[in-house]
Amino acid sequence: MATRTEATPEVGTAADLADRAARSIPGGVNSPVRAFRSVGLPPVFAESARGSQVHASGGRTYIDYIGSWGPMILGHAHPEIVEAVVRAAERGTSFGLATQEEVLFAEEIRAAVPSMDRVRLVSSGTEATMSAIRLARAATGRDVVVKFDGCYHGHADGLLVAAGSGAATFGVPDSPGVPRAYAACTAVAPFNDLPALARLFEARGEEIAAVIVEPVAGNMGCVPPGEGFLHGLRDLCRSTGALLILDEVMTGFRLAYGGAQELYGLTPDLTCLGKIVGGGLPLAAYGGRADLMDRVSPAGPVYQAGTLSGNPLAVAAGRAMLRLLREEGVYARLEEASAFLEAALLAEIPADVPARLQRVGSMLTLFFRREPVVDFATARASDLGAFRAFYGAMLDQGILLPPSQFEAWFVSLAHSHDDLSRTAQAAGRALARLPRDG
Repeated sequence: MATRTEATPEVGTAADLADRAARSIPGGVNSPVRAFRSVGLPPVFAESARGSQVHASGGRTYIDYIGSWGPMILGHAHPEIVEAVVRAAERGTSFGLATQEEVLFAEEIRAAVPSMDRVRLVSSGTEATMSAIRLARAATGRDVVVKFDGCYHGHADGLLVAAGSGAATFGVPDSPGVPRAYAACTAVAPFNDLPALARLFEARGEEIAAVIVEPVAGNMGCVPPGEGFLHGLRDLCRSTGALLILDEVMTGFRLAYGGAQELYGLTPDLTCLGKIVGGGLPLAAYGGRADLMDRVSPAGPVYQAGTLSGNPLAVAAGRAMLRLLREEGVYARLEEASAFLEAALLAEIPADVPARLQRVGSMLTLFFRREPVVDFATARASDLGAFRAFYGAMLDQGILLPPSQFEAWFVSLAHSHDDLSRTAQAAGRALARLPRDG
């Protein structure tokens, strides 16, 4: 029988803590990107955060542009969200029963995103996309789902698929443990390449249940949709009877209160939400047309369930978040801050350093290449060595960026003018150290 022992005293340095973590946690982290391996650095271990700043082990404080990978649009530990969670916890942390707050929250989501006639709450973005795809297959009677190379929709088996050798091809497993037969039900096309998708539909349209897409890609860096791309997807789906699923886990309530579909004037069949919608707690949602969602159990035969779905703490945080985002001028202030940072960063890029900035709203990425990044192939052509050097120099100056060239930075309403100016100045110093053209 194991002997109960006292807790080990706190480990001081991040490197020591990483070594200790690796003895208990696979790779020392509970989500791979947190390991900081792509930038060749030990992970940052957060101790607390408030506003725009993260306080890490070892006494370091950083201006944060990870923002928990998107949800912290108001900044960390917003007092009204914290208060809402505390009040909810005092009433009970989980019931396994329906609650009034779930009903009110679903009504608020429906009002914000008119394409969502019905809303089902779940606990993660992976759950939301997995469930939406199951529903699409059931509604259409077809098996094949199309995703885009470089777009990430969670770690469900059918979505861990890499592109094959063709421009638009049936996928191969991107992880051990994913059956080839399952991966073969997913087709992979290049993002922003409507002709490639049209060829795929021409060849296999009768088999395609749905197309799932990040309307603004954030998992290959910030890559906006090309002109006509999203509406072209919509038209292809309608003409063949396939469903369009918008993965707004990242863009929902960030690019506009109604998400990217409001920004681009697009009506999908199904929408997946996460991150911001949970106010920083584990919560996500999927929803869409009533005739589709009424197929979900117990209204219909498509099964999906979860003990912690609609958890009262997460719902309380989400409701507080949406209430604050409805205040007048919120998105105008967020755009003003993001545009200021964009302009300040652009002013710091030396003419002879191959780097370009791409931004949509409060999402942005500094790519280390000159040419536009329009898909995953062009994102991968970035100079990853230059990114690693830049990243380390920024971290040394107290600026915490996502530790991958292929992730978006997130601006929050908590970032002050001073935060943004300091970030741009740090970037200037970091860029000045990089090799020059020629």
